[in-house]
Amino acid sequence: MDLSIIIVNYKTKDLTLACIGSVFSSTTSYSYEIILIDNASNDGTIHSVNELFPQVVTVTNAENVGFSKANNQGIRIAKGRYVLLLNSDTIVQEDTFQTMLLFMDENPIVGASGCKIVLPDGSLDKACKRGFPTPSASFYYAFGFAKLFPKIHRFNQYQLGYLDPDQQYPIDSLVGAFMLVRRETIAQVGMLDEEFFMYGEDIDWCYRIKEAGWVNYYYPRTQIVHHKGASSRRKPYKIIYEFHRAMILFHNKHYRKKYSWLTNAMVYIGVGVKFILSLARNKLRPTR
Repeated sequence: MDLSIIIVNYKTKDLTLACIGSVFSSTTSYSYEIILIDNASNDGTIHSVNELFPQVVTVTNAENVGFSKANNQGIRIAKGRYVLLLNSDTIVQEDTFQTMLLFMDENPIVGASGCKIVLPDGSLDKACKRGFPTPSASFYYAFGFAKLFPKIHRFNQYQLGYLDPDQQYPIDSLVGAFMLVRRETIAQVGMLDEEFFMYGEDIDWCYRIKEAGWVNYYYPRTQIVHHKGASSRRKPYKIIYEFHRAMILFHNKHYRKKYSWLTNAMVYIGVGVKFILSLARNKLRPTR
């Protein structure tokens, strides 16, 4: 088996079915399998997948175990030389797998790669190529400097806005919406850290992959569409909490010992302020 495609579903039935349909509509000379992990959606997804796509391997969890743990469940049973994390709200193109797998086969130093990711309106999903969230990068991003000065390197260490999205290059971090990882790389660095529930696990994985000497690579010779949650509706408290908890978790794991107590304190205060502001903004949103 060349490729194991792991899709985690949580109450995204229609999107998941469309995603799987796009995979089977693609064209590739490589062999692949699809592993669908359902996080207790109870929305009929597994029943529909079993009916429409019986060749898909399905796993049903009794509770929502989160993104990291669910993907790890898939990785453990995956048979492919490569493992692809693929969001359930994405649509792959006809050439996506052929292009990306050929690139990986020709570049054995690359441990993980990602393609260009666009939103439904055609604009770039900026998360598809990122730098690591160092304290300075996080500060400039969180408090708007990156948006004010998108082409200045100093202020765009995180989203790398100064880099042409149509050119290829090694980067720090990819995104879990489409992350193609070599089997040997996983054997060396381990699977996703399950301390991260649904945010930050992809950046943490990329950090460990790069630390181990592998290259993370952005390769925009093909693209996918990401129906990213852009809803103006109110978000559950847990989503906001986990997003900010992931920031602290990543900082403590990789940066806390490298910086002074003052820098660490500023990071914690900054995340705390951002968390409070996010809760306040969320409160003002409509519930439907």
